[in-house]
Amino acid sequence: MNKERIKEFYNNPKNQSLVDVGLFFILIFSFHILYVVWNEYMDYWPIKGVIDKLFAWASALLFNQSTWVLDHVFGMDFVTRDQSIFFINNEGTYSAVTVAPECTSLKQWMHWLFLMLIFPGPWKHKAWYIPLGLVIIEFTNVVRIVGICLFLKPFPHDFALAHDVIFKIVFYVVIFLMWMVWNDNFHRGRFSPNRSQQ
Repeated sequence: MNKERIKEFYNNPKNQSLVDVGLFFILIFSFHILYVVWNEYMDYWPIKGVIDKLFAWASALLFNQSTWVLDHVFGMDFVTRDQSIFFINNEGTYSAVTVAPECTSLKQWMHWLFLMLIFPGPWKHKAWYIPLGLVIIEFTNVVRIVGICLFLKPFPHDFALAHDVIFKIVFYVVIFLMWMVWNDNFHRGRFSPNRSQQ
């Protein structure tokens, strides 16, 4: 009886949005748990060497992109050492933002891949939409690093607010919005292979 009710709820067109959003959150949280286990308990086994190289490459890329934007777009005065950005804040003291390997988009890239490979939709569109999503996620991370630097100029004591709250939320809002575009246009919408059957 319960299986029939679940199937009826799932197949009811009125519940499609709720079902899709529920599936989105189940996949996002499932991947988060898998990633934490793989990272903290398995130390990226069996491809730790590859993951370490990816982190190093991605953090250097993010650092170079972020400093370019700070310099060429915002004209911000700063100095760098290793992968840290130092600048004078509005209090006249130095603030610093370090682009460590953990700052990279690697986890969010994997989140996106996991979500999009499992979530329903036509593969011919996934072939271009997944890479586009990876580029958007990297762009979002550049905005995050640049945003933290700009935020610390007037608010030098609020690093945790910028890093742990504001820009972390932005990351997942962007992923959710990209998923909504996918769901509304390619899974359920006008480009869905099932649309002609509905």
